[in-house]
Amino acid sequence: MFPPPVDGQTAWMIDLACMGDATQIPQFTLDDYEQDFSDRHLLHGVVAKWAKDRPDAAAMVSADGTRTVNWREFDRFTTALASELLQLGFAKGDFLVTFLSMSVDHILLEYSCFKIGVIVAPLDLRLSAAEVLRALELLRPRGFVGLGVKAPFDFRELWRSVQTQCPWIEHGIAVDSEEGIAGTLPFASIAERAWARVKDASSDADADLDSLGVTPNDGALVIFTTGSTGSPKPALLSHRNITVQNMCLCGAFFGGDRGTRALVNLPASHVGGQTELLMSTFFGGGTAVLVEIFEPGRSMRAIAQHRVELLGQIPVMFNLEWMLKDYELHDLSSLKFAAYGGNAVPRPFVDKLAAMAPVIGTGLGLTEAAGFCTYVQANATDKEAIIAGLGQDMPIYACTIRQPMREDGRAGDELRAGDIGHVCFQGPQTFLGYVNDAAATARTISRDGFLYTGDLGFKDAAGLHLTGRDKWVIKSLGYQIFPGDVEAHIFNLDEKVANCVVVGVAHEVVSEAVVAVVEKKAGVELNRRELDRHARSLPSYMRPRHWIVLEPGQMPLNRVVKPDYVRAQQMARQEIATLRARGEWDSVFARDESDGDE
Repeated sequence: MFPPPVDGQTAWMIDLACMGDATQIPQFTLDDYEQDFSDRHLLHGVVAKWAKDRPDAAAMVSADGTRTVNWREFDRFTTALASELLQLGFAKGDFLVTFLSMSVDHILLEYSCFKIGVIVAPLDLRLSAAEVLRALELLRPRGFVGLGVKAPFDFRELWRSVQTQCPWIEHGIAVDSEEGIAGTLPFASIAERAWARVKDASSDADADLDSLGVTPNDGALVIFTTGSTGSPKPALLSHRNITVQNMCLCGAFFGGDRGTRALVNLPASHVGGQTELLMSTFFGGGTAVLVEIFEPGRSMRAIAQHRVELLGQIPVMFNLEWMLKDYELHDLSSLKFAAYGGNAVPRPFVDKLAAMAPVIGTGLGLTEAAGFCTYVQANATDKEAIIAGLGQDMPIYACTIRQPMREDGRAGDELRAGDIGHVCFQGPQTFLGYVNDAAATARTISRDGFLYTGDLGFKDAAGLHLTGRDKWVIKSLGYQIFPGDVEAHIFNLDEKVANCVVVGVAHEVVSEAVVAVVEKKAGVELNRRELDRHARSLPSYMRPRHWIVLEPGQMPLNRVVKPDYVRAQQMARQEIATLRARGEWDSVFARDESDGDE
């Protein structure tokens, strides 16, 4: 069980009206995890616990109110569905890739897989067919579960590509499709058989699953992340990685075991949606209110309709909600805690956040650490702790600032307080590794167990502060965009492009927006309209929002005659400052993105 609040000050759930200093965060140790939470080391073990302790309480509800699943139903149905998956031939250690929204059925399927040791890999619905096929090639899953034909989606072409190019997939399962997809099983028929098992009193599915021997150190979930090579890499998380993070986040932000009602509106492919919001809500016996696909107005209405208490989002989602014409009319009085993660924000953002809820928070979250690994919270009337930095780590997952990893693979020396170096963590939240990529794993996890995050920063009495990124990664709309991927696409115009550099520039709505500095070849014409047309084949979040077209020989170069990213970014910032002064930067994007929200 979770410890009581320190001096009554850290628990927003006890007495908000009397709450004083809310900056203290409960500190969890490995002994806490092993002794006090021994029944929650498995993700499906969390469900079993609450099925026993709170059987009739709602575990999840769809935001539109059409479906509610209580803890008893959650546990029984996932046991039955797990048995159906075993009948289909799925086995412990298999991968199952999903291409679904954050729906009730998706979550039931995931937890059914957890019970039999099948590893789930959710993909973003906005991926192109080529990106989906690449993920399937990397994981070689036994099954692929995806949407079919239902407005606004029509994935028939994707299914044909998967069936043609991925012969190792034994089971294609179509979910919520208004038309049959040739060569697939409908999820509805599998679910019907599972419900029949639930109603069959003679079924002994629990005993069958117990014999599989799923352990906390087994892989459970794959979340794709962008690494230093620029290509998404499949990060494998164990039950233990995730439930340690759930214990810490639930104790720090979710009010422990009180049963918090949280909005879950991030994509199922996002560590924020899965391990942070969804699974931490479950860990504390709360209720997850599911918005299948984010839309600002829908999220605001769900808060009012379901009396949501906790809201956690990336900054761009808050910005889009605040831009709603009727934002002030939405009833947000039920909110007790609002948190953001993903990137740094300016003071005006924190001021707006503090107007939404009486307690606000943030921290550093990493896919390779199963989610949050530092924490800070504050009263809405005293926001300095949020402005100051990313807060404190936990004893169970300690943060250190170190020298670069040594050539022999061991971690570099720890630096003194205040010194800038590589931000590292060590402990049970560190992921198992990148699937089928030992080299990338070795570059990220040292031989002595330190996770190198790729961030640079320092620690002091106030906690962790980031000073920059070791990788030239652009964080926009909740995505990590590697400039090399966009540059490679631009270079496909090889008859006209001599050189190019892609950088991120601050943007009030999306945090950072992509700007491309392109040097054209001699004797050719190249303009922004042509470049925009060429970029349309990129995913929308990767497309440059602005182009700087240079004449031959104008690209800034470094001393080894390679493009100088620092000078190119300075060039981009100067040009964007001019656009911003004319009202042609932040506001233009805001209008584009808010169209059709309501």
